[in-house]
Amino acid sequence: MKIGYARVSTQDQKLELQLDDLKKYGCETIFKEKMSGKNKTRPQLTKMIDQFRKGDVVVVWKLDRLGRSLKDLIELVSSFREKGVEFVSLKDGIDTGTATGRFTFNIFASLVEFEREIIRERTMAGLEAARARGRKGGRPPGLSKEALAKATSAKILFESGERTVKEIADGLGISRATCYRYIEVMNEMNKFKRT
Repeated sequence: MKIGYARVSTQDQKLELQLDDLKKYGCETIFKEKMSGKNKTRPQLTKMIDQFRKGDVVVVWKLDRLGRSLKDLIELVSSFREKGVEFVSLKDGIDTGTATGRFTFNIFASLVEFEREIIRERTMAGLEAARARGRKGGRPPGLSKEALAKATSAKILFESGERTVKEIADGLGISRATCYRYIEVMNEMNKFKRT
């Protein structure tokens, strides 16, 4: 079964152009969404995925209708293929049901993996350089997510100058010594980020 997915980013935009082409291609069911592609949770997309059967084909007008980033597209289409569902993008000429379409899609997937590797290499090089200068990267040891949130708040409030350290500490439910330590830790982290 050919399943269409049409999306526009705002309520003001129209779906007609996409719908016409999807119907022309032979889509029997079309899921329509009016929300930004940045949203990871899109109700109609989720509903469509829940109804997949092996052998179905998902059809979109253009790649950017399915996802805003190449990484998101790769993840979605890979999950389709795991369920035995192929993917077609009409305007981009991609059809994972053909050898050429799979090849094109695999090139996209390789580019995403390459980008991830480059980012990882840069991060590692940055950490090495920082260590060579005597700095450590990452979250300071011993700070949980909650403590990190409090440390961030303490620094912002302290820098605003609107409250004393005692007032900040009382408001966050920590001691003054901890408040000073959190501010110092955040300053160290900021120095590391700038290098």
